[in-house]
Amino acid sequence: MNPIPDKLVAFLQENKISTVCFIDHENNPYCINCFYSFEEEYFILVFKSSIGTTHQKLTKPTARVSGTILPNVIDTLKLKGIQFTGKIIESEEVDKLQLNLKYLKKYPMSIAVMGYVWAVRLDFLKFTDNTLGFGNKTIWKSQQ
Repeated sequence: MNPIPDKLVAFLQENKISTVCFIDHENNPYCINCFYSFEEEYFILVFKSSIGTTHQKLTKPTARVSGTILPNVIDTLKLKGIQFTGKIIESEEVDKLQLNLKYLKKYPMSIAVMGYVWAVRLDFLKFTDNTLGFGNKTIWKSQQ
């Protein structure tokens, strides 16, 4: 698989909140904001959600999603951010890769919240970094 450039990896590891967008069975968009962890080895973003949420019905294996990640603190003149697309992976793979434990390691307080862990295998990233010049973009594709 095509490795993700270091500056994108650094950005994904430094930040923690993502907007994830789903499409329901009637083609209506639905977005959530949530904490994530990034697993570089597997090209995966990991999330935890509460049971019974609207998006729980939309986190079907192989469903396509898109989203964005912005810095924890935004400086409009030095804006950086990622747009992504990917596919939700099977819960068996989440278990096999021990993504629950990895998420818990980054967010130990999440153990207090009942819920489930789900994950997205990334297939496209667009990183905008205005610190390198307005509109500077780096594109990554998984080549899968």
